[in-house]
Formats: sequence, structure tokens, C-alpha cells
Amino acid sequence: MEATVPDERPSAEGPATFREVFAQHEFRAVFVAGALSWVGDYVAKAAVTLLVYQKTESVGLSAVAFAVSFLPWLLGGPVLAALAERYPYRRVMVACDLIRMALMLLIAIPQLPYQAVLVLIFASTLANPPSQAAKSALMPQMLAGDRLVLGLSLNGSVGQAAQIIGYVLGTAVASIDPKVALLFNAATFGVSALLVRFGVRDRPAVVTPEHRSHLLRETREGFTIVFGTPVLRAIAVLVFSAMLFSILPEGLAVGWAHEEGDAAMSASTAQAVIMVASPVGFILGGLLVSRLFGPARRLKLMRPLAVLAPLVLVPALLNPPPLAVALLAALCGFAVAGMLPMANGLFVQALPNGFRARAFGVMATGVQVIQGFAVLVTGLIADHFDNIPFVVGLWSLAGVALMAVAALRWPSQQTLDKAIAAASAANAEPPANPGGTAAGPPEPRSGDGHRRHAVT
Repeated sequence: MEATVPDERPSAEGPATFREVFAQHEFRAVFVAGALSWVGDYVAKAAVTLLVYQKTESVGLSAVAFAVSFLPWLLGGPVLAALAERYPYRRVMVACDLIRMALMLLIAIPQLPYQAVLVLIFASTLANPPSQAAKSALMPQMLAGDRLVLGLSLNGSVGQAAQIIGYVLGTAVASIDPKVALLFNAATFGVSALLVRFGVRDRPAVVTPEHRSHLLRETREGFTIVFGTPVLRAIAVLVFSAMLFSILPEGLAVGWAHEEGDAAMSASTAQAVIMVASPVGFILGGLLVSRLFGPARRLKLMRPLAVLAPLVLVPALLNPPPLAVALLAALCGFAVAGMLPMANGLFVQALPNGFRARAFGVMATGVQVIQGFAVLVTGLIADHFDNIPFVVGLWSLAGVALMAVAALRWPSQQTLDKAIAAASAANAEPPANPGGTAAGPPEPRSGDGHRRHAVT
């Protein structure tokens, strides 16, 4: 089995540069492939939503067409991600791209019933968890140290940029002919498959056939390694807590813009401004914080940024106008993006190789569920009180308290170092039972089993 990069801990030196990251040809291939797929996906979402509405004239069914893409994560994300661990990551990514390309071509067939469209959309999104899990697990095999952190930041930022570009382009193209948008998405998946196939070198599967157990057991081990390891658990709590409130401006933008109103701006314009603000802030935060501050300073900034993220939304209590709401949403996105790459980098570095795809499945599913939960609950509460700004402000105030507790219970530097050293040692010398799959995940070391209330 191939040994991974020996030491992936962020160095105390200056931050990695874009040139250093993009000098890695495999990362370039994966980055461009991912950007194309994301743009195509968002173009297709806009197109499919319009296509179903044109066929049914039902707002509810068009909303179902949009929401169905989240179902695979909720219904079986961790299991599908665990499946990716059984095969070479390159092969998984290429296969998923080809499957999605074929299904998009089927959806573009003229006069296809809307029921078939919904089924095919659901089938295509089943490929998202294993593809994204394989990509996440492949990243630390391509980049090391602070280059990994910057690479994760670049991937997160391009995803947000793709969301903006994809929605704008998709709405424009779909208004002319939704089929064209679907064919465009199919083409992006085809190009992505070619880039990954010829731009990424083949690596053996982490979990070999002789060491496989039941797929559900392997999935359970993903949950065990994330929530049973103190450092990974602390990172998960921080990330999940951030998702509880950062999604609110975007998720409630429709009601916020239409119900709270503003004489100086139309409701549709206000909705667009609020929805775009968070991704814009995310892009700026991810790129600027990763580029301007070295690894040691970013690590120190993680907890202040975690508390700042919900804090900037508390002024929603004052019922500000849409432009001010957009500014608050952008600041929240900036703070979240400033801390996430470092959190993701630490998570990857403290994780044994054999659990990377599965752990990603656990985290990604948690993010999807928590975001949906936050929007659903706050939306229902806002309906009851008929006051979205008050609900968002109060929810964010509770988020400040939650983030303060998570920051106070953050592991000490010694605990982080021990966890990363233990994972690096395990990765450098693969055990007789790769990935811990047959015998269960490795137990946390005694030095990692005690969290400190680290306040700096």
C-alpha cells in the first residue's frame, strides 16, 4: 500500500501561495473538473426547476425538483461515501461523472414525463456522495502542509462562485430552452471525467477486498471515528454549529425580501441580493484569510471567527433594510469561510487514511441535515410570529452562546499535535489490517482522550 505524505501538519512558516498549489498538476485537474461540474450542476438545478414547472405549472413540484438533489445525503450519504473507500478514488470519480453525464442526457429527451425527470434527477444525485467523498479523500494525497489548507479553501471558494455563476447562467439559458442547460451539464461531466482520468494518477483502494466487512459496519465505523475521537469530534461540533445559523439569510431570503419589503428595492431584487451575499462573503473570506495569514495565526483566529460568525447576524433584531441584511450575510459568510479551511485541514490531518471518505460522508451528511433543520425550524417559527428578522436575530444570539462554548472547549495545542502525530504515524506504517475495517477503527490514544479548556 502506498505511503502518504509523511507530515501534513501546517508549518509555522508563511502561508502557501496559489502558485505552489496550482503547480501540482493533479490538483489542477481536480480543481478544474470540480469547477466545471459545480457550474453544470447549478445550471441544471435552475433548468430542471423550470422544466418541471413548465410541465406541471406547480410551484410545489418545482420546489420538489430543486430539493430532490439533497435527498441522497439524507437517505444514505454515509453509506454511499463508505462505498467510495472500497475502490480507487480516481475510478470512483470518473465512474460517477460518466453516470451523471448519461442521466443528464436522458433527462434532456423531449416530452419526458415530469415523474421520470424527478426519478432521473434523484438517480443522478446518488453519485454525488461517493464522488465528493473520493475527492475529499484524494486531496491530502495530492497536497501537504499549508498547501492542503489553501487547496481546501480554493475548492470551497470555487464551489460558492460556481453557485452564483450557475444560477445566473442557468436561469438565463433555461428561460430560452431548459434542454440546452441539461446538455451543457452533461458536457461538463464528460469533460470532468476526462480531466480526472488523464490528470490524476491511479492509486490503489484504501480498503482492499480481503479486508472488507459489511458495508453498514464500515459506515458505522465512519461515525465512530468522527465522534469517538476527541479532536475530530471538536472539529465536527464547530463546523456543525456554524451551519446552524450561516444558512439562514440564504434559506429565508424569499420570505425576508417579500414580507419585510423595502420601498427602495423590488422584492425580487432584494431576494437576489440577500442570496448572493453569503456566497460572495464566503469566497472573500476563504481566499483572503488563507492568503494573508500564516498557519499559526489562522489557527489562533479560528475561535474568534467562530464566535464572530453568528454575532454579525444578531443586528437582524433591528429589522435592517435588504442591503444591510446582505452585508450581515456577507460578513457571516466571510467569518465562516475564514475558519473552515483550517478546520478542514486539521480534520484531514488527524484522520487515518482508511477513514477519509467515510468521515467525509458523515460530515457532509451532517452539514446537509443541519442546514435543512435550521431553515425548516426558523421558517416555522417565523411563520408563527410573523417576524423573520426577530427570529434570525434571536437564533443567532443563541448561536453566539453555542459557539462560545465550543470555542472554550476547543482542544489544547498539545492535544491537537498528539492527534495529528498519531494519525501521521498510522498513515506512514499501514497496519496489517488496513483502515481498521475488519477489526474496527483504531482506539483514540490515551494522550488524545482528554480535552482541555484552551483559551488563548
